Amino acid sequence: MKTSPLPLFGFLAALAAAPGCASREVVRDSDDPSINARAMSTSLDKDDMQRSLHKLLNNLREAPVMQTWRAHQSPKDTVAIAPFINTTSEHIDSQLDTMLSETETWLVQSHVCSVIDRERQLETIRQIEGAQHPIFNPQRIPQYGKQLAAKYYITGKVGAADERTEDSRRVQYFIFMKVINVETAEIEWQEKAEITKMVR
Repeated sequence: MKTSPLPLFGFLAALAAAPGCASREVVRDSDDPSINARAMSTSLDKDDMQRSLHKLLNNLREAPVMQTWRAHQSPKDTVAIAPFINTTSEHIDSQLDTMLSETETWLVQSHVCSVIDRERQLETIRQIEGAQHPIFNPQRIPQYGKQLAAKYYITGKVGAADERTEDSRRVQYFIFMKVINVETAEIEWQEKAEITKMVR
């Protein structure tokens, strides 16, 4: 005699009740703000990004180049934001993209300069580097800037010191951000933020 298959809902309920299948709770940060404070890995998280940007952008706010942008309001100086260069072994490109977007938003809301849309910059990089390998090349900043009519570029680099012992690992991040004058290739401003993560 054939037995009818167990309904899906009943199967899932039985599976959840089986030994070793502990139930998990989904928590929202508005209900428990502490979930954002705990480090989950050696990668960069929200707290790391916010602390880094707080130091970098607050320093840029008082920099002479920012004073120049405030003085040039008719017309405003044009600023492009280039990708960060990741020289670490960590997969943090999406976090660095988020930091660039936050920087772009901060600049737009400051109203001290005209900010070129990053999508337009990516299209320019494709045109110059070729559609097959549309990767930002820092050595071609003058060429990008000329095509975008940008006077300044904001870019940066992230490096790390990675150390391991038998039972622990420590990653020290060094996040550099700088403003480059497209016409002269001079670095008009540069600052560094440091973040350390450890598994022990």
